[in-house]
Amino acid sequence: MPRFYCPAPLASGESLELPAGAARHVQVLRLQPGTRVTLFNGAGGEFEAVVEHMGRSQVRVRIAQHSPMEREASRQVHLAVGMPANERMDWLVEKAAELGAASIQPVVAERSVLKLKGERADRKQAHWQGVAIAACEQSGRNRVPTVHPVLTFGEWLAALQTANPSDAVAAPTARLLLSLDSAAPPLWPAAPRDNGAVTLLSGPEGGLSPAEEAAALAAGFSPVTLGPRVLRAETAPLAALSVLACAGGPA
Repeated sequence: MPRFYCPAPLASGESLELPAGAARHVQVLRLQPGTRVTLFNGAGGEFEAVVEHMGRSQVRVRIAQHSPMEREASRQVHLAVGMPANERMDWLVEKAAELGAASIQPVVAERSVLKLKGERADRKQAHWQGVAIAACEQSGRNRVPTVHPVLTFGEWLAALQTANPSDAVAAPTARLLLSLDSAAPPLWPAAPRDNGAVTLLSGPEGGLSPAEEAAALAAGFSPVTLGPRVLRAETAPLAALSVLACAGGPA
């Protein structure tokens, strides 16, 4: 059944005009009145709906029953990633959303190839949020991970240290840093044993600078490694996310 993100209040028995993005997808799929679709708004669960009317640019649906179905990972993992260049960040966001990331923080580090700021950074953030939404529509997630505004490494670390402790993103039970140090312990034994939330920091191409890594360690991050191979900037955080979020914590 086609799935569409609909960021609006949803209630069984009501008729609703789909927002432009979802309506466009319905048009592209050439769905007809009577077709059943699934809607979710990120507030939890999903709704079955039936297409009632197809206009030139508008689509109206009638909302049916709500299902409390959730397909979230057993552990919340908040990714902070040194943005890889070109389309690799798009791919990273898409796969992170599919794998269950709770949020994604794009970071401009000292060695970053991709440097974003101002309007260009805002446009990229909006684009990546759209990529995350599409990934949730495809994968069955009913909770859309937030793609935060682009920050420099220093800005992000300062914000993390001063954020309200009640903020789930700001106060995880563990902070882990993917390190190139061969002496760093393996990721899996270092993961919290209670499935508590994690903030996972991964550097850009070339990794974090020594000063950045030292600052992260001073901020309470523990260095961990994925093994002896050096993974690409877009591969390493996804491999770690697979271990932390999809498999859950150690028994």
